[in-house]
Amino acid sequence: MTQTTISNTPVSGLHSQILKLCHQMELPLHYNRKGPKTFTNYQRVALIILYHRSRKALRDFIAELYECLWPKWLGLREIPGKSTLNDWMKLFKLETIRKLHNVLVAKQKPEIMAIDATGIDSWQLSRHYAWRIGMPYVPHAKLDAIVDVKNSIILDYLFRLKPRHDVIAAKIFFRRMKHKGSLILGDGAYDCEELHKLARKNNNEFFAPLRKNSMKMPKGFFRKKCVQKHAQYGMRNKVESTFHALKAVHVSALKSRLHFNKKKEMAWHIMVYNLKRIKNYWELRIMLFRTEPIDRTDKKLLEIFSKRF
Repeated sequence: MTQTTISNTPVSGLHSQILKLCHQMELPLHYNRKGPKTFTNYQRVALIILYHRSRKALRDFIAELYECLWPKWLGLREIPGKSTLNDWMKLFKLETIRKLHNVLVAKQKPEIMAIDATGIDSWQLSRHYAWRIGMPYVPHAKLDAIVDVKNSIILDYLFRLKPRHDVIAAKIFFRRMKHKGSLILGDGAYDCEELHKLARKNNNEFFAPLRKNSMKMPKGFFRKKCVQKHAQYGMRNKVESTFHALKAVHVSALKSRLHFNKKKEMAWHIMVYNLKRIKNYWELRIMLFRTEPIDRTDKKLLEIFSKRF
């Protein structure tokens, strides 16, 4: 019997977010017109997200599916094998994962954003034995991200396998940014007049402290305005907390061997992280609706959000 529609009822916050994401993406139910249609693309996306969230080996993850309720919630007629799940991860291209991420964060309206970069271990190896054999350099990739400081959601990211200057990624972010009327905070590495001009094109304000060698005689109209520290600059540290949460809970090192698989793996990890943050954020809003009137202030929401998470 061929499955042609999604008739599953969400039974958890993450399940609801995955189902909503697939509907907003207008993802086709099946990619193949002919042949077996045992699994839908919705089920494939959900299982891949659950696999990356588990941070376990493929064999262990498949074995756990026989002991949990997710197969029932997703409407699986059978549990896929290890090789099948591995083929599904090859099926979705990086562009498709990027579109899923853009749909997920499309409704976000950030007031203050922070931009920064961090390193991700490109090999999953033991630091102890790397030190014992005298390995001089541990390969790592670079993740540039721009974050909404209100709910710590990653709005945009750029993942490179080799080091690049922070300003290069920032220019890409500002050119494809759709948010307007926001404040963007960066550290001294983003001290560049061109970044200020790109931000102003979308009616955004950008602040980055001046480099020490430019403090006395800064060049550029917008850089001269950054001599004094911005009143909201302390919010930039939220991006550091986001990187810590991403590494500690979701990805400490990449498992993939090939370069294109590493980029897809990192994209799925960011997808899982954002799904979790959005789920927790809306659960908090529902809890707040039950305890306070609807016309509460965002300041009260931020206070409770920071205490809980």
